[in-house]
Amino acid sequence: MTQLVITGASGHLGRRVAEIALKTCRADRLILVTRNPAALASFAARGAAVRHGDFDRPEQLGKAFAGGTRMLLISTTDLAHRAEQQDSAIQAAVSAGLKHVIYTSMLSPEPGNPAVTAESHRLTEQALAASGIGWTLLRNSLYSDYQVPEAARAIATGQLLHNRGAGRIAYVAREDCAAAAAAVLTASGHERQIYDITGPELYDAVALASLYGELGATTVAAVALDDAAFVANMLGATPGHDPGDDHARYGAELVASFGRSIREGYMARQTAAVMELTGRPALTLRRVLQST
Repeated sequence: MTQLVITGASGHLGRRVAEIALKTCRADRLILVTRNPAALASFAARGAAVRHGDFDRPEQLGKAFAGGTRMLLISTTDLAHRAEQQDSAIQAAVSAGLKHVIYTSMLSPEPGNPAVTAESHRLTEQALAASGIGWTLLRNSLYSDYQVPEAARAIATGQLLHNRGAGRIAYVAREDCAAAAAAVLTASGHERQIYDITGPELYDAVALASLYGELGATTVAAVALDDAAFVANMLGATPGHDPGDDHARYGAELVASFGRSIREGYMARQTAAVMELTGRPALTLRRVLQST
């Protein structure tokens, strides 16, 4: 029986993938790996194997992955150590005898992409290709869900301040990323495939401001800033944060790096992959914003 491993299974994406997978496969086929097994007690009660696994302790990962056939490797959140952590996980998967690893990457993780996350994704993709194991890449667009606070600010102020220039992006619902991942994990035939997982519509800043204004029954203007001004504005607009705080600055620069990536065309992808993998249309940004 094919055993399906999900790493980061107690996170938002991993938990949702597990829930969707259980609609089509038995619980005893799931191996859910997490640093916090107690958070997945409900899955254990249904028959899934819940195992402790910490990517910072790679010597333990072989035990966590034991008996698995296919694995969904959900990218970690520690950007400073992500590539090293995920390389260790891939090596452990090979040693444990897994046949196929599916990795949640990002759009266009290529040299030159200014998004802060691009390098670690690129290195992990390279590690997978060199491992000799079967692989699939799910290159997810930026989440529609994360646009909720931006929309709220734009509606409140009447301005969408951005550094994306005329660049476009098709934001994708996290629900669709989970559904696509579950579809690939629970079925065979996706080896050595790369899927760009996107929403159904490409938005530039003007179209985005128009959507925000329509949803808020107001007028929102798109106001273009350069990268430095965008970061400065984010720091000044964050309640309770000292503009000199390193953590706040890092967060602002991370967001700005995505804006620059959009501006330079790295995020301008729009595909039907969600429909092709799940059998239903991708959720629109409008619908995600309206449902929050």
